[in-house]
Amino acid sequence: MSRAVLKELVSLSPLPDLFARADGTRLTSPEEWETHRNHLYRYAVDMQYGGMPPAPEFLRVEPLFHFPWIDSYRIHTGRREHPITFVMQVVWPKEGVDHHQKFPVIVDGDGCFPHPFYDENLATVSEFGALLVRFNRTELAHDIKEDVRADGLYDVYPDMHFSALAAWAWGFHRCVDALMELGIADPDLIAFTGHSRGGKTALLAGATDPRATLVCPNGSGAGGAGCYRIHSVTVCEDGMEKRSEELHDLWRNFPYWFGPEMEPYIHREEDLPFDTYFLKALVAPRYLLTTEALSDAWANPAGTYLSNLAAKEAYAFLGAEDRILCHYRDGYHNHIGTDFRALIAVMRHMRDGTPLPETMNCPPFDGMEAVHTWKKP
Repeated sequence: MSRAVLKELVSLSPLPDLFARADGTRLTSPEEWETHRNHLYRYAVDMQYGGMPPAPEFLRVEPLFHFPWIDSYRIHTGRREHPITFVMQVVWPKEGVDHHQKFPVIVDGDGCFPHPFYDENLATVSEFGALLVRFNRTELAHDIKEDVRADGLYDVYPDMHFSALAAWAWGFHRCVDALMELGIADPDLIAFTGHSRGGKTALLAGATDPRATLVCPNGSGAGGAGCYRIHSVTVCEDGMEKRSEELHDLWRNFPYWFGPEMEPYIHREEDLPFDTYFLKALVAPRYLLTTEALSDAWANPAGTYLSNLAAKEAYAFLGAEDRILCHYRDGYHNHIGTDFRALIAVMRHMRDGTPLPETMNCPPFDGMEAVHTWKKP
């Protein structure tokens, strides 16, 4: 079996300048970044995902189940006149730990489906001594096109137009609220992760919650860590030739993942006033790790890398150039032990100063050079 090979790479138009203000002038100093974030947010969050639901009026954590290595809680939150509840599961690193300690945490919203690599990934997390916190994001918004707005968070905030991805990302934030109330999370080591649509969610959640000190979308593709205006064709390790997912594919199958302002740009990605590196820049200067598989052509591993290079300009601008990372492996569209080990390697680096593995930040394919034409001020 040979490694995947990039056959074709197309950038439909120049990548918009990350440092351009609304009036067209450019930033001049890092002191302006916090104000500029509002400009980036307008496109990367409000336009792309229909904005975020508001902070809740209240939050209450109800214990449901306790066992030496796993606890379940029901989170009650939303509006007092119209609350919503969902279940959060906390898996402890091993039996007999002091439940009054503060632990590194990995929050994962992919509790809505059985994970074929769950045991392997859990073992990796437990060996590091972290909590694995999972919740079922579809309790907050259905993942079915025909009735996505029929229940969940849309009933709580009926006059808002946030997408399902935004509702799911809001769930990450509430899990952190609950962990802080329980007093079990180390605030310096809180990671958000997820796979595929869950990876898109984790990236959005991390970009909109500064309490996430490490954001790790896995195989998230278009609308996540990929790049709308960069399309690619990959010859996968099985010899099959496959293209990357595009905006029209997403809109045909999952329009409820995005805000209504995205629809006019179907087949017109080159005219978008932003791209996904705007969202990545909102994570800066916190750690961002994108994990990808070389033969996961649909998730656009080449576009993800080039989008990272564009976002890296923001990290360099803020003096945090070494905090945006990527990790590529052979294989296809899964969230496997290799991906979780890369995540844990970054958490070890953050906590202990352990050197990052040599496989970190390697270009996925030969000849990968930046396509953005601008540099940090």
